[in-house]
Amino acid sequence: MNTKVLEEELNKVDICGEAPEAEPYRQYYYIKKCREIIEEKSRKLGRPLTASTVTFGCQMNARDSEKLAGILEQIGYVMTEDEHADFVIYNTCTVRENANQRVYGRLGALGSIKKKNPHMLIALCGCMMQEPEVVEKLKKSYRFVDLIFGTHNIYKFAELVAARLESDRMVIDIWKDTDKIVEDLPADRKYPFKSGVNIMFGCNNFCSYCIVPYVRGRERSRNPKDIIREIEQLVEDGVVEVMLLGQNVNSYGKNLDEPVTFAQLLREIEKIEGLERIRFMTSHPKDLSDELIEVMRDSSKVCRHMHLPLQSGSSRVLKVMNRKYTKEDYLSLVERMRTAIPDISLTTDIIVGFPGETEEDFQETLDVVRKVRYDSAFTFIYSKRTGTPAAAMDAQVPESVVKDRFDRLLAEVQEISKEMSSRLTGQTLPVLVEEKNDHDPHLMTGRLSNNLLVHFPGDESLIGKIMDVHLKECRGFYYMGEAAPKRGR
Repeated sequence: MNTKVLEEELNKVDICGEAPEAEPYRQYYYIKKCREIIEEKSRKLGRPLTASTVTFGCQMNARDSEKLAGILEQIGYVMTEDEHADFVIYNTCTVRENANQRVYGRLGALGSIKKKNPHMLIALCGCMMQEPEVVEKLKKSYRFVDLIFGTHNIYKFAELVAARLESDRMVIDIWKDTDKIVEDLPADRKYPFKSGVNIMFGCNNFCSYCIVPYVRGRERSRNPKDIIREIEQLVEDGVVEVMLLGQNVNSYGKNLDEPVTFAQLLREIEKIEGLERIRFMTSHPKDLSDELIEVMRDSSKVCRHMHLPLQSGSSRVLKVMNRKYTKEDYLSLVERMRTAIPDISLTTDIIVGFPGETEEDFQETLDVVRKVRYDSAFTFIYSKRTGTPAAAMDAQVPESVVKDRFDRLLAEVQEISKEMSSRLTGQTLPVLVEEKNDHDPHLMTGRLSNNLLVHFPGDESLIGKIMDVHLKECRGFYYMGEAAPKRGR
């Protein structure tokens, strides 16, 4: 919902009466109620109150943080990146146990800051909060935290903030699961020209190493009409690229009353005038259909990039991981994609040292890497995650063996990635200009359809535009280029 429409809705709200039961009007009520409280606090302090959202983890969390920031802005906070703000919220990740430790470390420092600012509020949300032992630890050892909630009730943020502003007690609201999806709440996008769009929530896959289904809940898909409407509003607001988000976008639509496939959804999104690019994340190999490959082949808007997690090249290990495909299935899928879309860029995730992995299993992974030839790969050393089946498995691989395998895999991946990335040298291709270069103010940084970065001379007036850039030189994982004359769009 754009800001003008939201303001019109908020103006209709009467906070003298009881809060409505229906969403999102209930949240509009609490946004307006919080706004009055924050305005009064600002008057007493003689300055605006500030807020900061700190995101740990995946793109789903990043999009959730945009929603949290949008609500904080509507309440009356001025957003900042400074963790000395009057309201700081940590949107947490719990995929790996060391992610939890990072949050505790940062939280300790935040507690010291709060002692110097009596007006400060600290909130924690996200996947880590879905773990009961975490909440108990926070209640016992981090009593200065003001608000704790999880992944299922983010839409209630304004209501929860109101509860804390009206009391001096820690507010905790954790749901085990939900089937609820609330539309038409505000969001503060990081980029005006591109945006993430949730198409589904949760995961049904239960990979044996992964905590996500336990903290994000079971799959639930948004109504396609709501997705289309959101993207149309984003395009009206200047967005030219969307990233469709889900733990497994390929299983989108299966739980709808009238099932819709992900490929069918893409066809409808492609019809939206003014939308230039469509990306999506993440695809599970077991659900990637030939219909989706056809849509990507025929589309002028779906980007030529597929992130397709492998995790292991060993069929034996894949079975223990509960991935529901074999090495041969995966390679067959890649062959079908490459045949249909020769210029597609493939990236992946690979875990090294999964319990019971032998050298033979590891060689199978190397074999897939050599056959597929990924443009890039995120490589991870297996991390035991409490609460997952894999954490209790025997035959945990010795650390020295895992480190040796990881180093060999990384060397292989980097060598192949360098060769694959350089294949576009000399071509002139469309680039979405995203920002001024961090290291050289005379350069702009943009992104190709295949997700590679390109740096080229330009100025900030180009940000948000898609323009043709000649790729002069590949420097490993990015290109140096120059704008092609008279070919902007």
